[in-house]
Amino acid sequence: MNDAMNIGPVELGVLAFPGSTVDPEAVAALQNVVERGFVTLLDLVYIAKDADGQVSQIDVDEDLTDIGLAILSIEAKALISDEDLDVVRESLEPGTSAAVIVYEQTWARELASTVRGGGGDVVLHVQIPREVVVAAVEAAFQ
Repeated sequence: MNDAMNIGPVELGVLAFPGSTVDPEAVAALQNVVERGFVTLLDLVYIAKDADGQVSQIDVDEDLTDIGLAILSIEAKALISDEDLDVVRESLEPGTSAAVIVYEQTWARELASTVRGGGGDVVLHVQIPREVVVAAVEAAFQ
């Protein structure tokens, strides 16, 4: 992502897990989509809340080995705000953890760049909740 003008849609996602480590299969799946060029990881923060409600946080530039995220090597871009992290901290249940990630949808980079080149812009990107999509797909096959 050398050219700041040539960037696809960027999203923040929160992947929550029971316990204090991230599921290795989920990390492998994330690494797979990165390696295949579908997404580019731009930032990551790990947050855990222990059984007593104490919160700990590890930023991407710290050692991620103990929480199972060491395979992900990214150069943080400081795109996760304190307000974003406050929301995650408050919403985590005791005994759970979350990886807060910011990623570019690399697959859409060329499309977004071409739209901008034509004088336009990607002005809205809305994620449809999974349960809405599942209900619609199930209804279509009935």
